[in-house]
Amino acid sequence: MSATAITASQMKTVIASMCDTIEEQKEYLCDLDGAIGDGDHGVSMAIAFGLVKQKLPEWPAQDVGSLLKDVALTLTNAVGGAMGPLFGTFFLKQAVASMGKHEVNLSDLVRMFQAAEKGIRDIGKANEGDKTLLDTLAPAVRALERAERDGKPLDVALGDLETAAREGWQSTRDLVAKTGRARRLGERTIGHLDPGATSCYFVLRAYVDAVRAD
Repeated sequence: MSATAITASQMKTVIASMCDTIEEQKEYLCDLDGAIGDGDHGVSMAIAFGLVKQKLPEWPAQDVGSLLKDVALTLTNAVGGAMGPLFGTFFLKQAVASMGKHEVNLSDLVRMFQAAEKGIRDIGKANEGDKTLLDTLAPAVRALERAERDGKPLDVALGDLETAAREGWQSTRDLVAKTGRARRLGERTIGHLDPGATSCYFVLRAYVDAVRAD
């Protein structure tokens, strides 16, 4: 991909990378969820992203926003529980922020990720430190904002995003779950990575890897 922007066509490659990564990590996500949840997180995510990959060739790459909207609607309808609305919101808010754009640059991505973070905060009613996917997403967005302020190129900025996302994801091991089904376990959730934060990290890592590989 170009050093300054990601086109709508190239975004399809990014989405396919996310789908493949979730499928590859399905069993690991189920194992994590089995420790503090129902044990089906990986299966649910793989089904949802598998449906996205199945439909992806049918979606025209006219603009980034329309493509991400298709992803959002598919995920929202395919995943039960909290993850469908949360990941659906992630992509839908990015879609709204990029509607009509044939390509997105770093400034666009910052606005897209900020909108996604706000949307998830609004519907999830969670904060950083609650052992949720926000512990992965929020520091990643802050890193992207800093990269924009510092005038870094797109690929470097995305590298910063991935590093911050990984550190945030790993931080959930030491946190007590304060929302969702895991909340009932209280301090017994300490020592376990949060499944939602983990799947969020895999989605963001796949995003970065696809940009760098093209």
